[in-house]
Amino acid sequence: MKIEEVIKDELNRLLEIKTDDQFTVEAVYYRGDTLCVSSQLGCPVRCSFCASGMNGLIRNLSYEEIISQYELAKDDGLNIKNIAFAGIGEPLLNWENVKKAFWYFKEKGLKCSFYTTGFPIKNFKELLKLSHNGINLSLHAVTEEKRKELIPYGQPIKEILSVFEEHLSKLSNRKRKMYNIAYLLIGNVNNSEEEIEALGEIAKRLNIGVSLLKYNEIEGIDYRSTSDDEYEQAFLKLREKGIRVTLSNRYRTRKIGGCGTLMVNRLKMPVDS
Repeated sequence: MKIEEVIKDELNRLLEIKTDDQFTVEAVYYRGDTLCVSSQLGCPVRCSFCASGMNGLIRNLSYEEIISQYELAKDDGLNIKNIAFAGIGEPLLNWENVKKAFWYFKEKGLKCSFYTTGFPIKNFKELLKLSHNGINLSLHAVTEEKRKELIPYGQPIKEILSVFEEHLSKLSNRKRKMYNIAYLLIGNVNNSEEEIEALGEIAKRLNIGVSLLKYNEIEGIDYRSTSDDEYEQAFLKLREKGIRVTLSNRYRTRKIGGCGTLMVNRLKMPVDS
């Protein structure tokens, strides 16, 4: 593997990394200390709002290809203290390779966090027990119908929350701070008052926080971002319920490296950098 190109803006660095079989996968360096790595070429979960899974799954990345994203970035002079399994792909669907890479990173003294839809459930249960540094459960909907629309091949809400709640019930309040519900706010899709109210009730029951993410509009995908006012209102409604809420930081709302914007073989497409 080799770095084919580095696309920069004032905040992020997106690394285009060429695999030996001539695919290009993406990793993102942000916040001055964190590398977001990919686990698959494409994604079989195919969230309808996400560029990463537009063409489904090409193949899993090997263990060597996952850790090479870190090694190449480090050799390129980047200071990396944290690894986020939040790039292209669902980590749990390449679990053996991801798990092996996780232990490699831990041995290097790196902190590792995950974004996951929780599918498949048996691997989610195993992930919860690892010595991770944070898990964001990508929920994005509060009804089964809406979740099926947004995450066609994800785990049903009732099942995934049942497993999550059972695990969280054994933890102290301090340890629960490592767990969040990730909820991508999409205009006129999942941002009604009723849905935000239901999201707050779920977070309150689980006694965990919400990562309230702002949708990054993507060419070819027919969803729109919420206005700043809509985003603020959802934030305030959750805060009023006593929920710990974090918002999309400035690194995660960029065209390069923002939530849902990573893709396979960007080099074959025009990029506004």
